[in-house]
Amino acid sequence: MHMKYVLAIALMVFSLTGCIANLESRRPAGTDLSNLKTFYVQKPPEEGRGVERMLADRLTRMGYVATYGIDGPATPVDAIVTYKDDWWWDLSWYLLQLDIQIRDPQTKLILASGHSKRTSLVRKSSDEIVEDVLNETLKGVRR
Repeated sequence: MHMKYVLAIALMVFSLTGCIANLESRRPAGTDLSNLKTFYVQKPPEEGRGVERMLADRLTRMGYVATYGIDGPATPVDAIVTYKDDWWWDLSWYLLQLDIQIRDPQTKLILASGHSKRTSLVRKSSDEIVEDVLNETLKGVRR
């Protein structure tokens, strides 16, 4: 009988770990992002799934001017977006976690950051995750 309880608890813990959905952003107190109009999305050299393009496309649809690449912006920009993406396999590859930082182009200090994590059972498309994390990070910013 004792073994049934252990198995039931183990099954419950295992099933709950498949249902994590977390979306959050941080911005230092007093940081005003309303003056940001142009962004450059900095692609990490090892990333090959096109997240930089998704971020730039979403920023453009939000009304900003956004470009992307590896070497840095060709012209001055108001902010640089850096990111880390984690992909996971569960019958297909999906974007498990996305962390973005909006940085001052001169000092590289973080002006705002966003985080999204969605496990397999509550997964969204990578485009939806990019949209969610940018909307959350830039929430309340007047354009």
